[in-house]
Amino acid sequence: MGIGVSRVDERILATTGLLPQASTQFEAHNNVMNAGVLFSLPALISQGLLKSKEIYSPLKAGYYGFVQIVLLLCFMALSRIKNPEQLKNQPPGEWGKILGLDRIPEVNCVREKLSQIVKQGKAEKFGRLLSEGWITSEKCLYFYVDGHVRIYFGNKAKLTKKFVSRQKLCLAGTTEFWVNDQVGIPIMFVIGDFERLKDAIEKYIVPALLQDTKNIVDEQALKNDPQKPRFVLIFDREAYEPAFFAMLWNEYRIAVITYRKNVKDEWDEKEFKLAETKILENNVSMLICEKNITLANHQFREIRKLSENGHQTSILCSHNTLSSIEAAIKMFARWSQENFFRYLIYDFDFDKMVEYGVESITGDIHVVNPEYTKLSSQIKKLREKKARVDAKLFAIIEENLDAPVECFGEIIEKQTRWKEKQKELECSIKQAVELRKSVPSRIALKDMPENIKYNRLKKESKIFMNIIKMISYRAETALFNIIKPFYKNADKDGRQLIKDIFTADADMIPDYVNNTLTVQLHSLSTPRANRVVHELCKLLNDTETFYPNTNLKLVYKTLPTFTRDGDS
Repeated sequence: MGIGVSRVDERILATTGLLPQASTQFEAHNNVMNAGVLFSLPALISQGLLKSKEIYSPLKAGYYGFVQIVLLLCFMALSRIKNPEQLKNQPPGEWGKILGLDRIPEVNCVREKLSQIVKQGKAEKFGRLLSEGWITSEKCLYFYVDGHVRIYFGNKAKLTKKFVSRQKLCLAGTTEFWVNDQVGIPIMFVIGDFERLKDAIEKYIVPALLQDTKNIVDEQALKNDPQKPRFVLIFDREAYEPAFFAMLWNEYRIAVITYRKNVKDEWDEKEFKLAETKILENNVSMLICEKNITLANHQFREIRKLSENGHQTSILCSHNTLSSIEAAIKMFARWSQENFFRYLIYDFDFDKMVEYGVESITGDIHVVNPEYTKLSSQIKKLREKKARVDAKLFAIIEENLDAPVECFGEIIEKQTRWKEKQKELECSIKQAVELRKSVPSRIALKDMPENIKYNRLKKESKIFMNIIKMISYRAETALFNIIKPFYKNADKDGRQLIKDIFTADADMIPDYVNNTLTVQLHSLSTPRANRVVHELCKLLNDTETFYPNTNLKLVYKTLPTFTRDGDS
């Protein structure tokens, strides 16, 4: 039955289908490896992890139930076990103690349970439930939107090429469009097939946010103040289109803040004034200038920040009641979303493919014609080649203006050869341009030849695992925010302290008389870290959290530590 198995009777019943799932039962254990991850449980529950039970049906009768699998996935993410295969290097019995079982499932079983969850096809519904709850509880009305390209290295899927900014290359991949708040906390995401950022905002994100913000937007205040936006979207130049911004305001009262494209003029530096404000407990000052500008028959505010080197950063804003410096700071805070992507890539294996396989794309979808793109690329290369020939021919003429008469024959022969190349290229360009005119620039996906027809990677499992990582990241961030008042260098290495807690050993002491489960964390590496954990225990105990599927209230403690004088 495997290493660490002790509940043989329940496992036999589970194999016969007579046991819906194993019961969660704890025994007293000392020095349980990684048991510090249980410090995340109140935060995981507060972020809506157990709402999954409202969406998903129970799994097939077996030893491991739905909640146990979901808890395991979150604990894995927080302990930086980045995929089920890495469980092979973990002691199954130790992790079983954390889940109230004899051992955790082996890799194939985890994959099978994940498959049962994914087949229900409810990941998007689960994500929508969470996002609405997060937005409502946090009263968030400023949303940062950006696309993240997940590069595909396989050969089964036929995907469109995406520009990957972090590698400065166009590579096959899929784009996930994420919505975060000002400090980078994730709220929702959608996986696109062929959509640009603008299309994703209009097609998916705006309808979702209109629904999710309905409980926190004051409709009467919108009627009384025609300049007040319903909420604000902040994104980079990728979605820049003034007519689109005007439509968002005119139809939905949605304001935007973004960088302005194609700025060619410079404002007089004397017009810039020093502005100061306080954002997130930090004093911020910068040289700011604002002017009104009309684009697409709609009036916008253009705000520019003057850097020390004289560079003027131009920001376009349709929020008319926000101060200039606050609009600028909210735009520059977009880097928190970039930092979020970077953190998840390195710590949570964000781009890992969860499930192999592809699926067809249905619907009346029109895409860029690959044949048209191929011809355009050929024309571009031919024109570049002709430009080099033109330059060479010009150089020959320039160099030989004062050449002696006896060299004219050789010079004319050389010029003739290059002119022939020039004419050949002109003819090739003309033919390619004429051929491209006969090829439509866009084509219906259903009309594409089967050998090049686009499909997509299976995305239900990726959506589900993204949600698990969102919950885990938000839980880790919640604990990080809790320890800030007690940890002087929290901004520098506070997250590392949280990770140290998650991977620390702890004693687990159940008390079925008083219905408590005590988690007693072992000492960390420094006294100041232990002091932080001591304060954290007090706050976590105030939450009065119960371990899922039990009536045991979690009690958090630390082992006594002693100073050199012997005082605890």
